[in-house]
Amino acid sequence: MNNKALAAKVRELVTSGFSLKLGEPTHKGAPNKVWQSAVAAGSELWFDTGDLEEAAKVWTAEFSGLTTNNSLLNKEIQKGIYDQLIRASTAALRATDANISERDLLLETAFILNAHHALRLVQTFDAHVSVELHTDLANDVERTVSYGKRYFEICPERFFVKVPLTPAGLISARRLGEAGVPINFTLGYSARQNYLIALFSQTSYVNVFMGRLNSFVADSKLGDGQNVGEKATLATAREIIALRKAGKSKTKLIGASIRSGDQVAAVAGVDVLTIPTKAAAEFAAKGEPARSHVQEDPHVTLADGVKMSDFGGAALWEVSDQFKAATDALLKKDTATLTPEKLQEHFASAEIPDFLPRWSEDDLQTITKDGKIPNYSTWKARLASGQVGLDALMNISGLCAFTVDQAALDNRVRSLL
Repeated sequence: MNNKALAAKVRELVTSGFSLKLGEPTHKGAPNKVWQSAVAAGSELWFDTGDLEEAAKVWTAEFSGLTTNNSLLNKEIQKGIYDQLIRASTAALRATDANISERDLLLETAFILNAHHALRLVQTFDAHVSVELHTDLANDVERTVSYGKRYFEICPERFFVKVPLTPAGLISARRLGEAGVPINFTLGYSARQNYLIALFSQTSYVNVFMGRLNSFVADSKLGDGQNVGEKATLATAREIIALRKAGKSKTKLIGASIRSGDQVAAVAGVDVLTIPTKAAAEFAAKGEPARSHVQEDPHVTLADGVKMSDFGGAALWEVSDQFKAATDALLKKDTATLTPEKLQEHFASAEIPDFLPRWSEDDLQTITKDGKIPNYSTWKARLASGQVGLDALMNISGLCAFTVDQAALDNRVRSLL
């Protein structure tokens, strides 16, 4: 396969029909005092959606970005709005490389769909847009770096590249950052995960998926689920701010997986809030000015007889001295020669095996079946014993859920071949 010829054809297919005029959105939002208060509290505002029509309904002058993911893009693809693009793209790819494998055809088509849809968002809102990699690349350093660079080259003024938190992703994000590609490092759930990312991978952005944490605790009947994600997000914010003040990192934190207008208010002041349109409408409708909560530490209420150690909850917001020492030791190694396996070995040898655990095929099948919120009863013993961290479990559950939606997108493409 002529990789350069294929990449050139893909770029042509993505950018065809676009004449971007940066600074000149086709949809402008009016100023809004409530959102102005959130910006004044210290938060940049993004929408967590790939739906142009829904975003346009609630877009205001204070918003500056949108973030999509495999699930959100799949929703757009399943509407059929890109069927013609899929047919034209796959035909052009096969004409460019008659021997292209089905896997490469799906990877390139997914790239085209992600980048094309993102360009539509840029054109409409003149916003920064986070574009996500195919989930097949989550454990592939070389191809993640290659595709990440190609994404950025499509629209370097507005694209951020999303890389998922995996051992390979930590290395890939570091290499992409060194190449000047801004990375939105996704599927983070804890302060310790993001502490490591900010120092080792030095990404532009990290995330805490707060709503999913609340859902896990509530669904598992470990507590009422209130404030779990908020506590993890605000604790992470303080760690990230401290690293920036010390000149050790420039990373910013995104409060993600926001479920309601109340959660928007609760984490105001975090560097970036990426907000679903429904939650944004709820917050705006209340009309109450936002203020920063970054220095607050909300209380988490557990059910009777439940201890935080039963499910490793404290690891969501605590960054222990042991963990910081392990991170410092990692940074002293020759990072250019690190592999995903060596990263896992490093934390295991530092007696933190729950941080980057090795998942068996049976584990992954179980996690995929459960969906993005894992079944606590399945993991209770391993969480309590420290074999698996709750942040690690939530991370792999999120990745597997995205993989299911990516497969649905791929199947849509297959049906049109």
